[in-house]
Amino acid sequence: MSGSKERQSLPVQGTPCWVNLMVGNLEAARAFYGAVLGWTFRSSSLDAQFLVATDHGDPVAGIGARRPGLEVASVWTPYFAVRNADETASRLRERGATVAVGPMALGDGRVGLAADRDGATFGFWEGYTLTWSPGAGRAPARLALQTRDVFDAAVFYGEVFGWAAQEGIDITYRKDHVLVKLRDRVIISLWGGGMQTSPLAHLRPRWLVNFAVDDVERAVSAALDAGGSRPQPSSPKRAPAGFSRTLQDPDGGLFTLLNREN
Repeated sequence: MSGSKERQSLPVQGTPCWVNLMVGNLEAARAFYGAVLGWTFRSSSLDAQFLVATDHGDPVAGIGARRPGLEVASVWTPYFAVRNADETASRLRERGATVAVGPMALGDGRVGLAADRDGATFGFWEGYTLTWSPGAGRAPARLALQTRDVFDAAVFYGEVFGWAAQEGIDITYRKDHVLVKLRDRVIISLWGGGMQTSPLAHLRPRWLVNFAVDDVERAVSAALDAGGSRPQPSSPKRAPAGFSRTLQDPDGGLFTLLNREN
């Protein structure tokens, strides 16, 4: 999805295959995420204003500059692998979602951008990608959807992406959330059933990208020092292993930090 010549495989249908962030100031975003997550950056074949972030040499995300004149807020956007972008777009429209862009050709594949029935935005990609999967290597730990009705959302995405028909994908329903696993590794969590009680209740439904770090509090301090902020009430200084923090970068992009599993 990054446009790099390193594409190596076809990811499993319906699984996350990449995350992008479009920003107003590319150099400022590069400095911020470099300071917080230790990323380095290289150019992409897509555009001179689009960079691939790497961690210990592994590609983890794409960050690009918005077109001049576009003042929309920065949003981390997940992309899901599909075998046929046109069929996916049709499924989305049939289920009341909005296809805002595409499907259209991009590099060696085809891409589309959409919003689900509650307004959470995401992309879909047809084609080869970098070897990248949540929770594997240095890729984001997982994706999380904050939504109004978690079970309705699970049915929606399950039907659009055909999760039930994909070998290796397992869906677990809990009291207030749904977990999507790929070969026993959680790659997606869906949360809902009471937005008004959520610490992020002031935010509309959206996808959040969870990045794993060795020390959450150290990364939070680095984020605040670099101009980031907390969009939710502060949590206790000490918290059990596995706790997470949601932060906002200087351009408004929300993301989550959690402890890397050893």
